Amino acid sequence: MTERPFRLPPLNALRVFHTVVRHRSFRSAADELRVTPQAVSQQIKLLEDTLGLELFERKGRAIEPNEHAILLAHFIQAGFEEFAEGVRRVSKTGQRNRINMNASPYFATRYLLDRLAQFRDIMPDADLRLTTMVELPDFVSDDVDVAIQWGFGTWKQYDQVLLLRDIKVICCTPDIAKTLQTPADLLDRPLLHPVLSERLWSNVLRHLGVEGTPRLGEIRFQDAATMRRATLAGLGVGLISTIDAEEDLTSGKLVAPFGLDVMPSMPETQIPGFYLVLPKAHRRMKPIATFCGWVEQEDWSAPPHREF
Repeated sequence: MTERPFRLPPLNALRVFHTVVRHRSFRSAADELRVTPQAVSQQIKLLEDTLGLELFERKGRAIEPNEHAILLAHFIQAGFEEFAEGVRRVSKTGQRNRINMNASPYFATRYLLDRLAQFRDIMPDADLRLTTMVELPDFVSDDVDVAIQWGFGTWKQYDQVLLLRDIKVICCTPDIAKTLQTPADLLDRPLLHPVLSERLWSNVLRHLGVEGTPRLGEIRFQDAATMRRATLAGLGVGLISTIDAEEDLTSGKLVAPFGLDVMPSMPETQIPGFYLVLPKAHRRMKPIATFCGWVEQEDWSAPPHREF
């Protein structure tokens, strides 16, 4: 027996349904759509007949979406957002080679900005828009084409490529260092944590053979620059990125009480890094594909090439 092919309800009926759910009213939906309440009612009846189920509980003039309607509305909302994004991108394609980038603030200032001129040589007509955000952006609502994100490569729903490991160094002021004779002494000092990782310090402590939990309150920071300033101010023991740590250790402002090689000897899965992250479909657009190709081929661990 041949299975009957599944047919989507009419798009107009879905659009009317979406509007009714938002307003919880046939009349208000009709006003927005500039049709009569009777026309709205007909479209809802058509949708219910097509699906073979009721979508609203009618209580006099008031209506409430039932469980089926709430579930359906979630997917229709996502669908219309995708439609809008597709139309927006298609309408932009012929106008300019715009690339909306978002980068971790630390990566942008320490790595990306000094190298962007090299990409301009590859694609001189590119219209580059750079924003910085600590959290991974919402690619649709934040209007972002491609992101460079700090973390552990856990964004499985997206295309992601590791660009650079962010090796951290345990650092503190010389005064605090005097109280740290063994790694276990870390449990008696305030530990400064990055907001984006709940497990970074616990992995470091475990790697150092330290059992137990810190006995003082934790302090969390949104970005690497603030973490560094807090460490320099003596608020606690911080995990500082290698470039910053080397500067502060050379100047004597900070000390690395357990050396520079703690994190490099940890399992790679426990070492954070900077990742190129984007929806897979975005690579189909030539400007974004060109940018991704350059980012992936660049040696981010080497000093940037500068011409003066």
